[in-house]
Amino acid sequence: MRVARRTALASLLASVAAPAVLRLARADPPIALKLHHFYSSVSSVHDKFLVPWARKIEAEAGGRIRIDIFPSMQLGGTPAQLFDQARDGAVDLAWIVPSLTPGRFPKIEMFELPFVPARRALVSSAALEDFAAASLKDEFREVHPIAFSCSDRGVLHAALPIHTVEDVKDMKLHVQTRFAGEAMRALGAEPVPMPFGQLPMAISAHVVDGCVDPWHVVPTLRLNDVLKMHTEFSDFSVSSTTCVLVMNQTVYDHLPRELKTVFDNNSGQPVAGLAGAMWDLQAGAVADLAGQSGDTIVTLLPEAVAHWRKATGPVVDIWLKEMKEQKVDGNKLLASVRGLLAKYSSLPEPQPAQAPAPAEQQAGTEPQPHPEAKPDTAPPKAATPAASTPAATAPAAKPAPTASVPAPRVAAHPPAAAQAPPVSAPAAHVAKPSAPPPKPPAVAAAPPPPAVAAPPPPPAVAVAPPVAAPHPPVAPVVKPAAKALDIPL
Repeated sequence: MRVARRTALASLLASVAAPAVLRLARADPPIALKLHHFYSSVSSVHDKFLVPWARKIEAEAGGRIRIDIFPSMQLGGTPAQLFDQARDGAVDLAWIVPSLTPGRFPKIEMFELPFVPARRALVSSAALEDFAAASLKDEFREVHPIAFSCSDRGVLHAALPIHTVEDVKDMKLHVQTRFAGEAMRALGAEPVPMPFGQLPMAISAHVVDGCVDPWHVVPTLRLNDVLKMHTEFSDFSVSSTTCVLVMNQTVYDHLPRELKTVFDNNSGQPVAGLAGAMWDLQAGAVADLAGQSGDTIVTLLPEAVAHWRKATGPVVDIWLKEMKEQKVDGNKLLASVRGLLAKYSSLPEPQPAQAPAPAEQQAGTEPQPHPEAKPDTAPPKAATPAASTPAATAPAAKPAPTASVPAPRVAAHPPAAAQAPPVSAPAAHVAKPSAPPPKPPAVAAAPPPPAVAAPPPPPAVAVAPPVAAPHPPVAPVVKPAAKALDIPL
């Protein structure tokens, strides 16, 4: 009788627990989304922007969403096809560059006109995000935009110093966008568009004399091995490249309301700011590396930039004419953008994350680069002279139109053991000895060899490169400590 009661009780408990077990067994798996882009897995875009953003989405969704990221066009196609892939549902998310399809997104191309975008990517990205919310809904109506961004500033990289408009005449310069090409043509240079992977060989073969490219491509292509002169522009950039993180509209529409809220909370200005800060930190790190390697960085002050702006004015007129043909008031859009840039011009400079000081030297395993590029790894640096400002680079009576900031030359490629591993890569474990090895007995020790005076070491700082005669010398100022260098593309 007692056995029968126990059997009946066990059957009753099993019948009560069965629905809960079945519910757990039928729990829905997380929604898997595919994010596609053309940068490599060791680039800052991937490691410092897209991965943190995706992991934040997953955490706030409570595990109900999983975002798989496919760098280097792993899912096929070309970078110019990424927008169509996201629109058509071949991928769920994509990081696109609208200028890869010239004329398809004419309004956003305004941020690629010469001397329209700000020198700082963070300022341009914030302004572009506001501009997109007000004026770009029609251009991106086929997808669900997450955030807009502008890349870091365009810089003239050449083998010879460039200080004036006349210095670029008849030069053959690589450009990224069609309006950068029009700007160089207006300056009397010959624009040469080509894929980034072909640029180092084109420079070596003298097919091009230099390039108008952002700082982040310099270490990837080892441009500063052959192009040692870099000309920047104060306040505004001679060129820029716009980028957009987009989502398939149908995928977004079919998400539960609470998951839509997760994406909405991680869209717009916060994400644009994250991307802009990433670009600025990358540009600063690469510029520091170039200066520490002995390159000369010339910063044109506003009175000198005015001549460049006037010479490239016809490029802005080309865009205004295109807008007029589409019955769009381009002057009104341009005025609104300049107002937005002024609104965000006071945003603070992004600061690099300070990694904790290691207790001992550790060796890290470097990630493999993209097959089309050979990244250069930056060693940690001591404090070097900072970027020049009008107050620091000008005589008391009148500011100089240019400012050259040479820096002492250091070893470009230190031993691998002395290089700092990337922040994103975990350091390899290094076994520590439990105790120092015992010293041999004094009687067994061989007599030390006679002391030989070592020759004095050479000076640690090389003589700074001389400045051209028409341009006054610049008093060095203290630069911030070098930042960790990430390898893009």
